[in-house]
Amino acid sequence: MKLTVPAGRYVVAVSGGVDSMALLDLLRKQPDIQLTVAHFEHGIREDSDQDRQLVQKTARSHGLPFVYSRGNLGAGASEDTARKHRYEFLHKVRMAATAQAIITAHHQDDMLETAIINLLRGTGRKGLSSLSSDDLILRPLLGYTKSQIQAYADGHNLQWHEDSTNQNEKYLRNYVRLKILNRFDDAQRQQLLEHLDVAKELNQELESLLATQLHIQPAVNKIDRHWFIGLPHSVAKEVLASWLRQHKLVFDKKTLERLVVAAKTYQPHKQADISSKAVMEVKKDYLALIGLDR
Repeated sequence: MKLTVPAGRYVVAVSGGVDSMALLDLLRKQPDIQLTVAHFEHGIREDSDQDRQLVQKTARSHGLPFVYSRGNLGAGASEDTARKHRYEFLHKVRMAATAQAIITAHHQDDMLETAIINLLRGTGRKGLSSLSSDDLILRPLLGYTKSQIQAYADGHNLQWHEDSTNQNEKYLRNYVRLKILNRFDDAQRQQLLEHLDVAKELNQELESLLATQLHIQPAVNKIDRHWFIGLPHSVAKEVLASWLRQHKLVFDKKTLERLVVAAKTYQPHKQADISSKAVMEVKKDYLALIGLDR
């Protein structure tokens, strides 16, 4: 296995499982890379302190700085809650370490599982290519399968700690892995990967087109309402979603649907709430985003 990671300073997220322990071993051998090892102990399992002890011991054996935090989320915490707290911690460490990005151990199986989960949740086109690298999060193992990573760990006599919840099918990701993805043969996996590659290319093209359309609007925080009303409903949702993301606003499907309807039907001078941070003001000729001081 070989990684391609640009020279620089990074925070590597290490849970103690086989994937992240293999990632750490691969990264420590890379030239011109400075690493801070970060571990988030969710506090979901009683034996989670063993994960932290293993990661801490390994980081110290390689002379790497180690940072950890405990979430105390409890046994009933959802996957989404655990993920939210983990990434909040990782980004805090990134800023404190003045690192350019976080590196995670997500691999090809994770990418396939995430696509299936997002299909089940109805997250739309972006959900098919949501697990990828960006400026702040690098995922250099996406080209490798779980079995390849396992073989690397076995071949290099690495130590890791198996998460005791990985077989618990109450978690959607475990169910998808054990009951759906495990039933795919090699040809079916490859076919799904090809579909995801096509979806990723289409998403990139659509994002470019949306950015162009938003660029020619009256202002950064305004959209021509007459033009917007003439868009098909599904296209209008994509435009509005891109506009909100451009302004770092968080929204869900119901909010997006409500805002599109408001944009097309409200009488002038009415407002539609987006979040506690902003509203959309509907004028006769344009739509405007207005920040709130709350």
